[in-house]
Formats: sequence, C-alpha cells, structure tokens
Amino acid sequence: MSLILCIETSTSVCSVALSKDGATIASMREDSPNSHSTLLTVLIQRLMETSGYAMSQLNAVAVSGGPGSYTGLRIGVSVAKGICFALGIPLIAIPSLEVMALGVNMETLPQEVELLCPMMDARRMEVYTALFDTDMNPITNTCAEIIDEHSYQHLLEDKKIAFFGNGAGKCMETMRHSNIVYIDNIVPLASQMDKIAFKYFLEAKFENVAYFEPFYLKEFVATTPKNKII
Repeated sequence: MSLILCIETSTSVCSVALSKDGATIASMREDSPNSHSTLLTVLIQRLMETSGYAMSQLNAVAVSGGPGSYTGLRIGVSVAKGICFALGIPLIAIPSLEVMALGVNMETLPQEVELLCPMMDARRMEVYTALFDTDMNPITNTCAEIIDEHSYQHLLEDKKIAFFGNGAGKCMETMRHSNIVYIDNIVPLASQMDKIAFKYFLEAKFENVAYFEPFYLKEFVATTPKNKII
C-alpha cells in the first residue's frame, strides 16, 4: 500500500490531498490569496484528522515542482521537505503544468480537442506553458512564452487546442482562431496529483530531499514599492 500526501501551491490556490494507491481519499483547498504560509500546515493537519490516518503512516510526500508562483512553490517545497526529513520518507516532485493538464484531461476536456495547453501567468504578456496530447505525452518542453496574435497559429491550422489556466486570459485578448477552445476556472490541485504520484512512487522516481529546488523557470525579481513609508 502507498499512502501519499500531495501538496499543490504553485498558484494562489493552496490545496492538499491524501492518496492511497493512486486514488484520492481526502482533499482540501483554500482559495484565499497570499495565505499559503499560514494555512498550508493547518490544511495538512485537518486533512490527516479527517482521513483518520496519522502522519507516521505516510509513505511519501508529493509536491508541485513548478513552474508557478515563486513564493508559493518555495513554501510548498519547504513544508514537503520538512515532513520527509522528519519521517524519513521520499519526496516526489510533479510539474505543475502537468498536474493542471491531467485534471482537465480527466474531467472537462471536449472530445474534439487534440492538444492541451496549460498556462500560468508570468506577468505582462508572458506565460509559463507546455503542450500535451490527450494521452498526456509532452509535445513541447515547459517554457516562458510571450503571447501575441501569431502564437500557436501554425498548430491551430491543423489541430484544435484547449487553453486553460490563469495565463490563458492573455490568449483570449490577442489570439483568434476557430480551433481555439478556452476552458475557464482551471487551477492545478493536489487531488489531481494522485495517479502521477503513485506512478512515480512505484518507479522510485524520488528527489534528493536535501538539495531539491522547485523549477522556477525565471529568477525571482524583488520589486521596490513606489510609495515608501518613512
């Protein structure tokens, strides 16, 4: 038996789930922005209490590995590492875009769609994105891309593509094509990580708990407030 705690913090939504042999048995989420640091450990405690399992029964922790929010990823990975260190269990990292694409593929994907394009907002007209086919095979590597009216046009001539995630709104403003399908209100969730986490667990595809870092894709840039309080 595998009992895996899943943690997803790559967007403004903070979510946790408990999966047993590849199936989610309990999950929780919190949509309040900027609350990951205060709520993540609380959600995990409530999750374990609700499920009836003890932390000592966990076999692994799976966490969103990026890209996404720099702060969110850092908090999620830090908590996941702490649990793995304390319990002596392995750490599993799952790409955030793959989690989001799998969720859409399993639940809301129109039948005519041939490619899935999850997008995370990277500010201005840039997104973190990748392409998957409906069998969840990666078509492109994860990258940061600036969206304009020419984006994806060569693919859209032949294939219907679903765009979703908090970065897809930028496409709606600039891209027009009959083969575009927009899906609203999609975020990566811990409850969507169960099958991938179980697959990685069986394959012993684990990360080095001491040295693993999220895939930020871009360096964090601190900004200075315009109105300083002296």
